[in-house]
Amino acid sequence: MAEDKQSSVPINSGAPSSLTAPTPVNTPLNAAPISLGLSRPTVPDIGEEEGEQQGHDLINKLHNLNIRPSGIVEVLAAPVARRVEGLKGVHAEYCKIEHELKREMLELEKKYLLKFTPIFERRKAILLGASEPTREEVAAGEAISEKDDPEGAAVAKEEREEAEKNLSEEDKAIKGIPNFWLTVLRNHDGLSDLITEKDEAALEYLQDIRLVYLKDTTPGFKLIFDFAPNPFFENQTLEKSYHYQDELGDTGDYIYDPTNRTRLIRRSHAVPSFFNFFSPPPQPTPEQIESGEVDEDLLEELDEKLELDYQIGEDLKERIIPRAIDYYTGKALEYDISGIEHEDDYEDLDDDDDGYDDEN
Repeated sequence: MAEDKQSSVPINSGAPSSLTAPTPVNTPLNAAPISLGLSRPTVPDIGEEEGEQQGHDLINKLHNLNIRPSGIVEVLAAPVARRVEGLKGVHAEYCKIEHELKREMLELEKKYLLKFTPIFERRKAILLGASEPTREEVAAGEAISEKDDPEGAAVAKEEREEAEKNLSEEDKAIKGIPNFWLTVLRNHDGLSDLITEKDEAALEYLQDIRLVYLKDTTPGFKLIFDFAPNPFFENQTLEKSYHYQDELGDTGDYIYDPTNRTRLIRRSHAVPSFFNFFSPPPQPTPEQIESGEVDEDLLEELDEKLELDYQIGEDLKERIIPRAIDYYTGKALEYDISGIEHEDDYEDLDDDDDGYDDEN
């Protein structure tokens, strides 16, 4: 397992093992994705404190470069301009209370995740073949199917019961639900185009996708991808964590710092891949930005990639993990999912060619 490499990249705006993303109620300053994919072992270490400070500086500089004042305040009469400043002060009081709301909502999410976890564990046991669903669970599922499609559900149940009477040895040997998570990800409008045929071979080993909230003093959460032993990854667990800064952005949303960890992958060459999700894009230093070494087009592109990364993390956390069965069956495709409406944004990931790291 490779040595941990950590960096902070503020977001205003494969096979790796750790990054993080904000909750839907705690969106980043701007929707900006952290690059996906695997960090190369040659990337130098960045100290925890140094990395955080550098990330905060970078996000501030990116944000400042994106600001385009309307100029209206400069042409206001002095009394009106003074009142505008006063309104800013009034709004500051609103922001203080909103910050309390965000904090309490985050704590509420943590509380209910504890209640959801046994359900997710039960789901995992069934889809891996460690346990069979009970009669009550099957009956509850059939009731849902009947409500959604009465005629179709009745036919499907009859056909299934008839097939169960004459199972082949091959069918009897099937454990759990093969390729469950691969199918789930394939049925997500934004992610489906990112999954290549080579990715599918690796994702067939995906056993679970989990959400955990960070326990340190920094608010945030972690997405954990658990794999069975496979020929693609040295690490069986790939992680991505999103750390919120302890402040709100101009929009009232949490700003977050992504972190990444280097992972070794058994692959001879880099290719465009779903696993770019685990590799952050190269980030200019605050000095490079200030000196003008990086043009605004590149900064805008970085901002868009960070926004995309955030959106994918949010969809995994809020939609895919809790509604996995609906994505597996395709029912989720009927949802009006706000955030998938701009699915063209996901195409940015196809341009990255670091889906798998070259060990050499």
